[in-house]
Amino acid sequence: MMARYKLVVAAIVLALAQIGFLGWMIVGRAAILRDGKEVLLKVEPVDPRDLLRGDYVRLGYDISRIEVEKIANLPQGEAATAEGPIIVRLKKDADGFWRATSAWLGAATTPAPDDEVDLLGQVSNGWSLTPGSTISVDYGIERFYVPEGEGLAIEEEMRKRNAGAEPELRSFGIKVAVASDGSGQIKALMDGDTMLFVEPLY
Repeated sequence: MMARYKLVVAAIVLALAQIGFLGWMIVGRAAILRDGKEVLLKVEPVDPRDLLRGDYVRLGYDISRIEVEKIANLPQGEAATAEGPIIVRLKKDADGFWRATSAWLGAATTPAPDDEVDLLGQVSNGWSLTPGSTISVDYGIERFYVPEGEGLAIEEEMRKRNAGAEPELRSFGIKVAVASDGSGQIKALMDGDTMLFVEPLY
């Protein structure tokens, strides 16, 4: 009987710990969406032939590839990247989209000015560091979940605009909330100035 009681108590403690961890993650995400600095990133479809995967749209950005020349602290004597964090500094451009101005492998050496923001990403090892090369960066904002049945129309429209078929229309964009530590969370999917979908806080 005592062994069964201990097993039940252990199960309850484990369940409460899991609930607490999930709650902490949800509250942390909501805090970024509510209080983070908002930036608008231009969407670039990853693969026009296979953009929609299930009920989410796979996204790329012009900041998904960073020119080696923008990296301020290139490691001396290294020909390729090591796996790890990268800070990409963004500034708002004339068209309203935020673009990379500089980057640091690891951590930024100076704080971002008020009109700029640092976005935290990850690089995998093996990207060339030779001049003229680019490295691929994953920010954790490469998927946007959409209501069932909505993705195909978005996919088709992205394909048209990516191909330049509708030059009079503004590009799709993603509003991202960026926390003080550089973590980003998708806030909304934009079609020009029209908000298509917004992420709830909870």
